[in-house]
Amino acid sequence: MEISTLFIGLRLALGLFELNSAFALNFCWDGVKQSAGCVVRADGFITDASSVKCELLGTARPPAFSVDGDYVIGGVFSIHYNTQTVKHNYTARPEPLQCTGRLVRGRILKISRVMVFAIEEINKSTKLLPGIRLGYQIHDSCASVTVAVHALSNGLDPVFYTGANCSKSSTVMAVVGESGSTPSISISHVIGPFNIPQVSHSATCACLSDKRQYPSFFRTIPSDQFQAVALAKLVKHFGWTWIGAVRSDSDYGNNGMASFLDAAQKEGICVEYSESFYRTHPRSRIQRVADVIRRFLHLLTVLVFPPSGDMGILLEELSREPSPPRQWIGSEGWITHPDMLRFTFCAGAIGFAIQKSVIPGLRDFLLDLSPTKVAASPVLTEFWEDAFNCRLEQSTKKVCNGSEDIRKVCNGSEDIQKLQSPYTDTSQVRSDNMVYKAIYAIAHAIHNAVNLQFMKGNILFFCTIFVLFSQMLTQLKKVNFSQNGYHVSFDANGDPVATYELVNWQKSESGSIVLVTVGYYDASLPLGQELHINRNLTWAEGSTQVPVSVCTDSCPQGTHKVLQEGKSICCYDCVPCPVGEISNATDSSDCFPCPKEFWPNANKDTCFPKLVEFLSFDEVLGIILAAFSVGGACLAIITASVFFRHRTSPIVRANNSELSFLLLFSLTLCFLCSLTFIGAPSEWSCMLRHTAFGITFVLCISCVLCKTIVVLMAFKATLPGSNVMKWFGPPQQRMTVVSFTFIQVLICTIWLVVSPPFPMKNLTTYKERIILECALGSAVGFWAVLGYIGLLAVFCFVLAVLARKLPDNFNEAKFITFSMLIFCAVWITFIPAYVSSPGKFTVAVEIFAILASSFGLILCIFAPKCFIILFKPEKNTKKHVMNKTDLSRCNATENHGLYIPYALVLKLVITELPDCCSG
Repeated sequence: MEISTLFIGLRLALGLFELNSAFALNFCWDGVKQSAGCVVRADGFITDASSVKCELLGTARPPAFSVDGDYVIGGVFSIHYNTQTVKHNYTARPEPLQCTGRLVRGRILKISRVMVFAIEEINKSTKLLPGIRLGYQIHDSCASVTVAVHALSNGLDPVFYTGANCSKSSTVMAVVGESGSTPSISISHVIGPFNIPQVSHSATCACLSDKRQYPSFFRTIPSDQFQAVALAKLVKHFGWTWIGAVRSDSDYGNNGMASFLDAAQKEGICVEYSESFYRTHPRSRIQRVADVIRRFLHLLTVLVFPPSGDMGILLEELSREPSPPRQWIGSEGWITHPDMLRFTFCAGAIGFAIQKSVIPGLRDFLLDLSPTKVAASPVLTEFWEDAFNCRLEQSTKKVCNGSEDIRKVCNGSEDIQKLQSPYTDTSQVRSDNMVYKAIYAIAHAIHNAVNLQFMKGNILFFCTIFVLFSQMLTQLKKVNFSQNGYHVSFDANGDPVATYELVNWQKSESGSIVLVTVGYYDASLPLGQELHINRNLTWAEGSTQVPVSVCTDSCPQGTHKVLQEGKSICCYDCVPCPVGEISNATDSSDCFPCPKEFWPNANKDTCFPKLVEFLSFDEVLGIILAAFSVGGACLAIITASVFFRHRTSPIVRANNSELSFLLLFSLTLCFLCSLTFIGAPSEWSCMLRHTAFGITFVLCISCVLCKTIVVLMAFKATLPGSNVMKWFGPPQQRMTVVSFTFIQVLICTIWLVVSPPFPMKNLTTYKERIILECALGSAVGFWAVLGYIGLLAVFCFVLAVLARKLPDNFNEAKFITFSMLIFCAVWITFIPAYVSSPGKFTVAVEIFAILASSFGLILCIFAPKCFIILFKPEKNTKKHVMNKTDLSRCNATENHGLYIPYALVLKLVITELPDCCSG
């Protein structure tokens, strides 16, 4: 046992020496004192107990409430609000700090009494820690970090006691408190190195979740990290994108606001200003913060993140001078505090609060105070005298501001049941339940640790108490139970599951402010489902409409935000989306383009399928072109009918009737092929339209070319006995037409085999509509077809020009010249028009070129002849074909053995007529 004692003493001495705390320097066990008889000195050496007197370093502050037990739970609460200012003269040891200000904070006094209630309830339990009695030591920190640390250092009875003069006490297993984050941080730094668990009921700073700095810190209230996210989601839920922010210049306010600003930025919320203050700052600083809140007239929403004490000072300052109505958003540190409800100009405030709870038997316990019980406790005595404005006989006369306490003596008629104060109010049990759960969490950890030691067979008190103490942190991390329907457990950071109530300050019929629960927030729910609002809210000035707090009104759909230079990101202009883009949400930061085959509507908030455009038979242009196409084909057929009916007439026979009928047939096909260009393109129509056009036009030009060659050769063969025409008779003419046409067929075949035309959706010509058209496939093939047609046309035109001055009565070459001139002019102008025409007009230009050139051919070549056949039949004779001048010239030259061209032509072309010179 001496070896174990030595080991423990060395371990504690090293840690306690580092801390230099009287709390650590005086650790002892009564069992060690009796058995080992040794003490641990401040320098780390072990000496005999009889040679050292156990003395606490510093002046101990007595606890507000204390009871001995097998295991003691420490508590630190801010029962008073201020401390007395002490002037040090450096000649005597300073007296401990005294609490001043309001006599007793009833709300915190109630919390400390809840701790007593919970411990007594556990001591009566037969299931939790049976046979073990818990004790407590509850200290008043006076809302001061210094006093809180001093209470831990010299106030809490230590774990170990040394020397014969040490009074018997028990082990402090864990500490509950403090109420604020800043004192909790200081406490954690003091007891953390010794692995003494600290369970806070009200410290919410997110920084305390860092286990590297605060390894022994736990809490039953959610971290401000969760509250900050919840507040950001709340602000976003109501569409407030431009708010002000005020915080307490403390760990609670600074860390909480930092977490909120980070969450707000992710939600797209702008904070125009972020001001800080602290209750100890000069009034000028508080006034400046109040003036900032008043100055922004259009900034209606203000989020405030201080504890209740700081908030009260700010609201006091704001109440001195009326300010525009504000929509207050509060943190849990002040939104449910009863003292804040007196500021009626904050009506409509909303915020998150710790869940209300019901603790059975608590009210009866709190009200179970008699003058005798009160007199036994200085704190309860102070509370009683302050509540009933009297003094107990047992209490000494107090001096206040140099005058004696002249209040009447309490006569025993005071009835706490009728007292209206925060102490007796159990309708809003919130932080109280956090203390209640903290005590039960520590009790469960002790229970599990004790059971574990008994299972291991550690029955010696010395071994059990030491190992139990070392197991407290581990067991506290594992607690998982439910008490009064509320679940208690801790995550890896020592935090509980974050659940809040959404509360709203609403005016009652009497005009007072009451807290109304209007929803809840549960961080354990899936993303986007955490916040639920189940009741109507009342807003600033009693309005039922959600206030608007934005720098710029929401940008409607079809527009996007463009930031105003030099202002926050929530101040912007609404600019319409560019062409082809939409925004289908309000306040869109950017527009996005529609899919390729879609186009925005007029409002630019929805994408619709693009209009599909092609030259159809249903539109006016298509109907007109189709009508001309069919009309041209009918005209060619009628002309062929006229020629066929008068096929024996001289003028028909003189114009090479076989080539004429073939030419009319090819013109009919040319007119009809333009119909393939109208309608929705398909694979077969795309291949047919270009190849049919190319082949029929070559057939047509080939016929005209042969007619031109026949006329030219006939009139040029003037020498007697010349038989040149026998080499270009009908068989040769047919072969020429077939040869020229076959070349075009070959070109089209190669085109169709290698890279044929195909239907495609043209998405580039027009952004707002789709053009259905035929892609050329191979541009070389297309221009080869057109080039070949152009080559034949130019060749035919040149030959026709050469024959244009032949005698008029038979000068078909003159009409061919005009027709080819029209043909070439049309197709020369077609090329730039085809290239530059957009969409369906490209097809219309191509059809127009086909029709124009076809009409040019049929009108120039066949119209004069049909006119003579139908309306001037007297000219359709051999005599008129060969006029008198020609006959005289025939007779004059016959004696010279010469054949004139006319006679030759008539002999070759009009084979059934006799020679001109035969009488």
